[in-house]
Amino acid sequence: MEQLFTTFYRHLDNTDERFSRYLIPEIRWNNRLIGILGARGCGKTTLLLQYIKTTYGIRPENVLYASLDNIWFSTHTLYDLANRFYLLGGKILFLDEVHKYANWSIEIKNIYDDFTDMKIVFTGSSILNIFKSSGDLSRRAIYYMLHGMSFREYLIFEGLLDKSFKAFTLNEILTNHVSIAQEMNRKIKPIPAFKDYLKNGYYPYYKEDKESYHERVLQIFNTIIETDLPIVENIDIYSIGKIKKLFYILSSLVPFTPNISKLSAEIDVTRISLMNYLQYLNKAQAIMTLEKAANGMSKLVKPEKIFLQNTNYIYALNAEKADIGTIRETFFLNQLRVKHRVDYVPETDFKVDGTYYFEIGGKSKGEKQISTLPNAFLVLDNIETGFSNRIPLWLFGFLY
Repeated sequence: MEQLFTTFYRHLDNTDERFSRYLIPEIRWNNRLIGILGARGCGKTTLLLQYIKTTYGIRPENVLYASLDNIWFSTHTLYDLANRFYLLGGKILFLDEVHKYANWSIEIKNIYDDFTDMKIVFTGSSILNIFKSSGDLSRRAIYYMLHGMSFREYLIFEGLLDKSFKAFTLNEILTNHVSIAQEMNRKIKPIPAFKDYLKNGYYPYYKEDKESYHERVLQIFNTIIETDLPIVENIDIYSIGKIKKLFYILSSLVPFTPNISKLSAEIDVTRISLMNYLQYLNKAQAIMTLEKAANGMSKLVKPEKIFLQNTNYIYALNAEKADIGTIRETFFLNQLRVKHRVDYVPETDFKVDGTYYFEIGGKSKGEKQISTLPNAFLVLDNIETGFSNRIPLWLFGFLY
């Protein structure tokens, strides 16, 4: 166990506190059991270590962080760790990468039930189906999803904005977008920075090596599909190959209105398998699906549109043929869906929270398509400041 503390303290020493993710202040850290989910590369590990370092210092004795892929767990159980830690006076256990540990949910449930004054915070892949976990943690834990960086976070990460610069609500942007844009334009040149963000700024690791960033994006996707997904869903090599083929087909078609029968024939799988594969890719944060506004069983039918999950994927897969219209819509959907419900409607590109209509386009786009709709807005690329219901696209990167 001394090895785990040594590793933990070394990680704390190497943790940079200059930039932190939007989710840290949103988590209710006083809860006894907290789960933080997200795709590989989004920054879950850094988030945990930053919170520990700023809250408990660099050598906390009653706090322990451990990644469950550590070799220590090849000869010890998670419950054994918790028991030993508790006997040493441990109070808070931070567990990283739980999906890499067999039966993690059962042991965390047992720790939660048996050590009633110990808090547990764990991270795991976005692929995890918490509500089907054998330990039934859904009634005990509070869950949060960590997404990739917003445009606001990218600007802070790049040193172009102060780290105290707060996000805006959707209502603030819709109501005060002119004054907000004017304030931003006094601080930065948003359009060049926005173009860079669309290509390279969604995952924090882009700074480690910008030249090979897109290659790494695709390598991490392969790791998710080839390593994480089989562990969580117990699927075979045959299915892995089909899922990867589906993803690469979709990448050349998005935004794509799927014909499930035709697509399943092209992949050579059943309709049910194809729908499952789409669900896996969605949970892996590789694609986004857009459905009609509906309730109940109708939400189980095929999606109306499919997008890649973020614009960095678009550039990583086919930078030379990246369609600007697709990039704009992908960015908007990616940023809005973090805190809002976004639905498909035939009248415009998107409907948000059942109230607002949005049409996405370039700066010369006209209002004909939204002229008869209430609460309708044009979201326009390549403009620094809007007017009336014409809003700069980049401003929707300040929602989180």
